[in-house]
Amino acid sequence: MAFTWIRGRLVVVGYSPDGDSMRFVPDDIATVRGLENGGRVEPSKRDGSIQLRLDAIDAPETHYQDQAQPLGVEARTTLLDAVGFRDVTFDDGGTVTAATPDSVPAAICAALVEVNGRPVALLVTGDAAAAHEDGAEVDPATVVDVSVNATQTSNGRAYLTLYTSTPEPVRRRFVELAAAATGPGSVWAADRSGGFTLTTQADVGPDGRLILPKLFRRATDYLRADTSDTFLEWLRAQGADDDPVEAAGRRTILSALITQDGDRIALTASIPDLVFVED
Repeated sequence: MAFTWIRGRLVVVGYSPDGDSMRFVPDDIATVRGLENGGRVEPSKRDGSIQLRLDAIDAPETHYQDQAQPLGVEARTTLLDAVGFRDVTFDDGGTVTAATPDSVPAAICAALVEVNGRPVALLVTGDAAAAHEDGAEVDPATVVDVSVNATQTSNGRAYLTLYTSTPEPVRRRFVELAAAATGPGSVWAADRSGGFTLTTQADVGPDGRLILPKLFRRATDYLRADTSDTFLEWLRAQGADDDPVEAAGRRTILSALITQDGDRIALTASIPDLVFVED
């Protein structure tokens, strides 16, 4: 799979960035269209921006179905600071109303566009963004350590969340970075995916237990569903949303890695051992 260097700029005003995603205006949308599944991208009519998914990380949610997690705001703040936005203000809904500067020069290293129309990208800013010409083919393993993705991993603001679309050398490097990010204030120190109670949204909300964001999204969907099933029963019935995943090299599904005893739910696998299957 070929990875392409795509130059452009980041914008935040009028949007709702979080700790692992941001809007990016490419210099040439044709370069994005050249990615695998590039036709899935739908640029904003307002400014030509597209939504990115930062590869290998998943930050605590700030606004999934209007719900949030512990450390979500902290992850967002760290990302905005890392890429160079200052004096960022938000409205009550989490939309940016002002920021300095208006935009930040950046580049992404990407090979494909995922099912929701977002390039799966390593994001770089500053001098690193000018390292290659727009459209150049680049080895992603040489980009990891200068990427914002690595910053969010190294400082423990985002969970390591790997996919099969990520080349093995890149995965290995992110595993190394995450292993050293276990100190106070990190998602790893706060994580309770291995055992948490789920009765209401508050159990996993901003003042509740921090769990793997992918698991949080499934739990939030479950709590909104009109069902008498347990969470595990509901998840098993979700088809494609019961995520295919490789756990320590064995192909399975997410529900097979979860146990439930009454209201007590536990993810039984080690998160760094998981590799989710990219559609």
